[in-house]
Amino acid sequence: MKLDKTLIVDEALKLLNEVGIDALSTRLLAQRLKVQQPALYWHFRNKRALLDAMNEEILRRGHEHRTPRPGEAWQDFVRSNARSFRGALIAYRDGARVHAGTEADPTELAHFEGLLEFFAGEGMSPVPAMELLMTIGRYTVGCVMEEQAEYPTGPGRGEALDAAAQDYPLLRQALAHYRAGGHEALFESGLALLIAGTEARLASAR
Repeated sequence: MKLDKTLIVDEALKLLNEVGIDALSTRLLAQRLKVQQPALYWHFRNKRALLDAMNEEILRRGHEHRTPRPGEAWQDFVRSNARSFRGALIAYRDGARVHAGTEADPTELAHFEGLLEFFAGEGMSPVPAMELLMTIGRYTVGCVMEEQAEYPTGPGRGEALDAAAQDYPLLRQALAHYRAGGHEALFESGLALLIAGTEARLASAR
């Protein structure tokens, strides 16, 4: 079996789903690949470099709505882009933690320049457009991180809090709505707020 970056990353993602990011190590990965640990360092100088490559592969496999479609309004693109990003991260155990702390690859700069050109065509200057993209991105990572922090869920999770909330009618109503919708509904609600805030900011600037 020829050891290359593609094989290493693929096996690392499988291992991530099995053990989680805290237990993931180059030593464990080397054992899985039946090689000596230094063989991995030929391709990845440290765990951070490996995580960067894993993040790139996670996004390549699952982040399908990365660029605006013809005629797409910026609001629709932001929604679809954020949903696609969330779906990519949530497809892997601790996917948000793998992504956190990564930086854009220099080869991606043309892509982001294209995004800023798109927002410029929608009447948004580069600075607020970049702020919007970064805010949506970090919001999405945070939401997925909170959701994945509950892994694995156990029986009765949240029951004590729900029982205590019965003495607080407003909180009980709000908490019941949250429980009914779950993480996805809360994500969509926050996403709508961010878009509405951007719309208001643009209207005020005009």
